[in-house]
Amino acid sequence: MKKNKNISCKEALMQSVREVFSKLLFFQIKPKGKADIIRPQKLPGFEVKNMWLKYFVLFISITTVGVALGFKSNVKSSAVKTTKKHVIKNRKPNIILILDDDMGRESLGTYGSASYKTPNLDKLAENGVKFENMFAQPLCTPSRVKLMTGEYNYRNYTTFGYLNPNQVTFGNILHDAGYTTLIAGKWQLNGLYGYKKQGWDDKNRPHHFGFDEYCLWQLTKPGSKGGRYADPLIIQNGKQLPRDKNQYGPDVFSDFILNFLDREKNAKKPFFIYYPMVLTHSPFSPTPDSPDWKYPSKRHANNIRYYPDMVAYADKIVGEIMEKLEQTGLAKNTLVIFTADNGSNVRVISKMKDGRVIYGRKGYMVDWGTRVPLIAYWKEHSPKGRINTDLIQLSDILPTLENVAGIHTPVTKIVDGQSFLPAILGKPAFPLQYIYMYYKPDWGGKKFKNGVFARNKTYKLYGDGRFYNLKKDVREQHNIPLDSLNTNALEVREKLQNILDQKPDIKD
Repeated sequence: MKKNKNISCKEALMQSVREVFSKLLFFQIKPKGKADIIRPQKLPGFEVKNMWLKYFVLFISITTVGVALGFKSNVKSSAVKTTKKHVIKNRKPNIILILDDDMGRESLGTYGSASYKTPNLDKLAENGVKFENMFAQPLCTPSRVKLMTGEYNYRNYTTFGYLNPNQVTFGNILHDAGYTTLIAGKWQLNGLYGYKKQGWDDKNRPHHFGFDEYCLWQLTKPGSKGGRYADPLIIQNGKQLPRDKNQYGPDVFSDFILNFLDREKNAKKPFFIYYPMVLTHSPFSPTPDSPDWKYPSKRHANNIRYYPDMVAYADKIVGEIMEKLEQTGLAKNTLVIFTADNGSNVRVISKMKDGRVIYGRKGYMVDWGTRVPLIAYWKEHSPKGRINTDLIQLSDILPTLENVAGIHTPVTKIVDGQSFLPAILGKPAFPLQYIYMYYKPDWGGKKFKNGVFARNKTYKLYGDGRFYNLKKDVREQHNIPLDSLNTNALEVREKLQNILDQKPDIKD
C-alpha cells in the first residue's frame, strides 16, 4: 500500500480530532485539501445551544482523544468495542459481502415483489435489518469501483471494465488488518474493453487488490470468449478451470465459497469474502433448476422468461451460504451483507404486491436504476426484522467494514462515506443528510447520459437544474419550476445546489 509522505503524524492526528469534534458537536469541520467526508450538520432532534454545554462536550472529546493516545500511539478505533459481546473467542468478526448483478429491489419479496420467489433473502431480512434507501451507481463498473474503494467516481473512475491498479480497496485494507480474503464471481476490472489497458492479462490483479484466493469470470478473457452460466470460462487462483458443458458458473463460485467456509471454521484468523455474483445479469437463460436445463440447446438462451428462475437461483445460493455458516458454527461471528450494483435490466418488468408495475432502469439515474436492496444480518447482534430508512450509498460500505474489523482508514486513503454499522446493530446512528452521485459511465454510447445529482429522501436536484419531488413523481416526469416552489422546497433546493457547487462539474 502506497504511503503519502506529505501527510505528517501531526496532520493525521488532527484529522482524527476533527472527526471526533464533528461527531460530538454535530457540525462539519472540513480539513483543507482532504476528503469530502459526509457527516450531518447536527443530530436530528437535538441542537447544542448552550455555550457551556458545548465547552463541556469539547472538553470530554479532547480528554477522550488524549487518554486514547496515552495508551497507544496508533490506537485502532471502532464503534464496536472488542469485547466478548462482539468478538467470539477473541477473533475479529468475519464478513461476507454479496453483490448481486443487476437486481433491483423490486425483485425481492421482502421489498414487495409479487413476481419472484426469494424465501432465503426474505428470511435474511426477517432476522436482520432491511434498508429502504440504499443507492448504487446506475451501472456495474462505476458501482464496483465506488464500492471497493469507498470513493466518488469523479476521483478514480476512468472507464468501463477497469479499476486502476493505483487504487486501494477494502480487500487491501482488510488483508493488511490480518483477514484472510477471498473473492468469487464477476471481476471485469482488468481493462479488457475497448483499448486494452496495461496489465489486462495480469492474473495476479486480484492478489494486488488484497485477495488471497479467487475464482473469477472475466479476469483476463472477455465474456465473448466464454460465458458466466452454462459451460463457463473461469480462472481460479491463476489457472483456467476445464470447460464443461454441464457445468453452471454460479455453482462453481458458490462451491468455492462453501469449501472455503469448511476450511476456515477452525482458523485463528478472521475472513472476508467478497462475492460479486454473476447472477442475475443477462443473458437470461435457464438454471439447473429450470425445466429447460435438460435441453443443452436452450442453455445459452437469452429470454426474459428465465429471469424469475435466475432470481430464485441467486436466492438459493444465499440460502446455502447461510446454512453453511450455521453448520460450521461461524454464524454468530459473521456479518452478512447483501446488496446489488444497480437496478434491474430494462427488459425486466415486475409486478408488486400493492399493484404497482416496476420497469427496470439499469444505466439510468432515476430511482429504479439506482435504488437497490440492502440487507444486513449478524446473528445475535443485529435486531430482528428492523426496517431502516436512513440514506446509504455504496461508498459507505468500506468504512462500515473497517468499523466491523475495528480498524482505521489509512491516513492516506480518501473515503467518501461513513459507517452504518450502528444501524446494523440497532444503535443510534448519524445518518447521511443527502446522497451525491457523479455518473460518467463511458459505456452505452449516447444511451446512458453523464450527470450528477444530489438528493434527500424527498427531493432530487440534477446538475442541469431539474428538480423533482420523488414522493409524488418517482419517475421524474414533472420538473418543478423554480418560481412554483414553496418555502420548504426552495430551502431544500438551495441546500442541494450548494452540495453540487462544491463538487466537480460534468459535461457530456
